[in-house]
Amino acid sequence: MSWHAGIPALRTSVGGVKFNPDADLDTSGVEDTRGSGGGGRSGLPGGMIPVGGGIGGIILLVVILLLTGGLPGGGGSDEPVTQNTAAGNLGSCKKGTDLQSNSDCRFVFYQNSIESFWAAELPRRGKKYTRAPLRVFDGSVNTGCGPATSAVGPFYCPPDKRVYLDIGFFETLQNDLGARGGEFAEAYVVAHEYGHHIQNLYGILDRIKTRNGPASDSVRSELQADCLAGIWTNHATTVPNSSGQPLITELTEDDIARGLDAAASVGDDRIQSKTQGQVTPESFSHGTAEQRMKWFKAGMDSGDMTACDTWSADSL
Repeated sequence: MSWHAGIPALRTSVGGVKFNPDADLDTSGVEDTRGSGGGGRSGLPGGMIPVGGGIGGIILLVVILLLTGGLPGGGGSDEPVTQNTAAGNLGSCKKGTDLQSNSDCRFVFYQNSIESFWAAELPRRGKKYTRAPLRVFDGSVNTGCGPATSAVGPFYCPPDKRVYLDIGFFETLQNDLGARGGEFAEAYVVAHEYGHHIQNLYGILDRIKTRNGPASDSVRSELQADCLAGIWTNHATTVPNSSGQPLITELTEDDIARGLDAAASVGDDRIQSKTQGQVTPESFSHGTAEQRMKWFKAGMDSGDMTACDTWSADSL
């Protein structure tokens, strides 16, 4: 999955993803509201019951909402989401070389690459692609699904078709969930959320009726989003920007290992073992560590959406 064209690559850390320094970046799909103070009242959307505070509470909240399609639709605010496109310091990310002065520009790379891939792939399959902005926030945020805080982790909101991310979550991923971390772990998380956007465009999220259990609709949805993230991974080093330039020039075996590790770290069994000391499959909502790696790898190995039918799979 390497793309070799003699382009000197930029990394934001030793051994990290190689980004193309000559690439033009498009910030029109990134909304950076950090520092705007526009989060509104804190709390969980959709009338969700908050879990107790502390690290355990944060992890359990992540279990509920991390990498899900699901802040529940209905129960969200009817107020339109205020636009703040390309605000904050991500608005200055115009060229690949801007990574040298602002490492957060890597999130613009992720967003540009993931959306560029799906914007080309879906029409090839006869489906119109609708953009989903990546909204980066700090502390709290208003969404089409209602107000949310950083404690809920990254999420996709179907009513307003946005991916929401507090970058500070990745410290939680490493420090509290035991992931190795790294840039491709971040890219996996963002790609997973966009996987839920693809599901939304196909009407798949409407099929979720059962939210708990080892073979529940919720688990099947999560594993499919992992698979869709894997599909983008397969094509990541060949995805061009609007000028035809590759955005990511190389993914190493270590990058892929970090993505798989991130997928495993948010497995239901791993998190339940950490927070409860035991595993209760009846309460699964995301799938086990093994399943998450399996389906991410299925998409990555095939690069094709037909490999991601978790809904008819007898064995997950």
